[in-house]
Amino acid sequence: MAISTLSGPKDGLFNLRFAKRLRNQLVETYQSLHREFGDRCACRIGPYQIFFFFHPDDIHEILVTHSKTILRDPRPMQVFAQWNGNSLLITEGEQWLRQRRLVQPAFQARRFEAYSQKMIVEIDALKDQLLTRLKTQPSVEMDVDETMTSLTLDIICQTMFSTDLKSRASEIRTAVATLAEIAYHEMQQPFIWPLWLPTRWNRRKKAAMALLDQVVWTMVRQRRRENVDKGDLLSMLLTAVDEEGDGGTLTDRQIRDEAMTLMLAGHDTTAAALDWLFWLLAKHPDAADRCRLEIQQTCGDRPVEFSDLPKLTWLNAVIRESLRLYPPAIGVFLRKATQDVRIGDVDVPKGALISLSSLVTHRDARWFPEPDRFDPERFLPSRAGSIPQYAWFPFGAGPRSCIGLHFAMMEMSLIVARWLPALRWTTVAGEPDPVPHMTAALRPKDILKLRFEVVRP
Repeated sequence: MAISTLSGPKDGLFNLRFAKRLRNQLVETYQSLHREFGDRCACRIGPYQIFFFFHPDDIHEILVTHSKTILRDPRPMQVFAQWNGNSLLITEGEQWLRQRRLVQPAFQARRFEAYSQKMIVEIDALKDQLLTRLKTQPSVEMDVDETMTSLTLDIICQTMFSTDLKSRASEIRTAVATLAEIAYHEMQQPFIWPLWLPTRWNRRKKAAMALLDQVVWTMVRQRRRENVDKGDLLSMLLTAVDEEGDGGTLTDRQIRDEAMTLMLAGHDTTAAALDWLFWLLAKHPDAADRCRLEIQQTCGDRPVEFSDLPKLTWLNAVIRESLRLYPPAIGVFLRKATQDVRIGDVDVPKGALISLSSLVTHRDARWFPEPDRFDPERFLPSRAGSIPQYAWFPFGAGPRSCIGLHFAMMEMSLIVARWLPALRWTTVAGEPDPVPHMTAALRPKDILKLRFEVVRP
């Protein structure tokens, strides 16, 4: 089946109006494509052929079966490489495989107990701040995204780099938000303006890049001077040897690139996921109460620890359902065919772009009845087996799946489980439901405010 025999959008000269809709209304446009054309469609936008696939079987073929010939589109990678350098996020082929081998030991399960202890220190510190404020007032209104971004940044800096950056959290958060906005804008443009041009975008971008670069280089150089193995990611990067490959090590520049990527990716998408998770629990207090009951039955009056997490099946189901409804990284799945390839019965020519949308597949009624309804029971052991394997893929799939997926799941679980017994969050009267908005991650379009109060017996 060639592109000419697949249905697809036809809107304006060279489909430029459709391209504009993709740029300005990404979420709504993907959903409308699936409603109108089904699991597969294709079109041209200017000189580009683009295929859209939404069925789990096709997702498996694209991300797993043909992972060596269907690669990430170079265009977004060129944008992200401006500040991530030549890191694991950017590279392909043998270079990617070597870097994956060097970084992977930091995410082995045996290290998670130690990571969890550092996470708990940061989680409890913020919880205690909230409880202190609640001694003098019945509830506290919170900007959820600002709070979650600060918390996840504190966690990633402690667990990955044994560094406290609280004093710089605000400026780092602003820099990351600036680059996320610019990245989304530049990915829609036909080319990237040279950085030396004094445009408004470039001035903002250079300032944000310079700040983050200074932060990461300071960590790398300080650790080199200290020459102390702290058992964190940075220590492992500094001492890593590619024993399965050439026996080489990473240069300081390569360490900087990996550290930058893990600092940014390691907190930004998790913060976005927590925005939606907290809002859903505020909207569905019965689900939060069931979490509290499960925690009480599992741990009694003591706080949840890392070893308890596998027993909290309802909490795990709540997080998975939140990630189904609002997968934070829907913008990372644009691929390019490096040779002619067949997906199902569709022939995709070399050079064509291939687009997936976890948000669309996650809300398909065939795999998730009443797909817009928050229903964590879908992911309980008794029901989860009926979900097709690639109908849920918030962390990607195949060899390029997110290296930090288990880290992120542990982090979200600990935050909610350590806070729930003491704190209750509710929606703010008169505030509308948040609208999903895509930049580098799927976030609420406007400021999301929730109220926190003490859990009463």
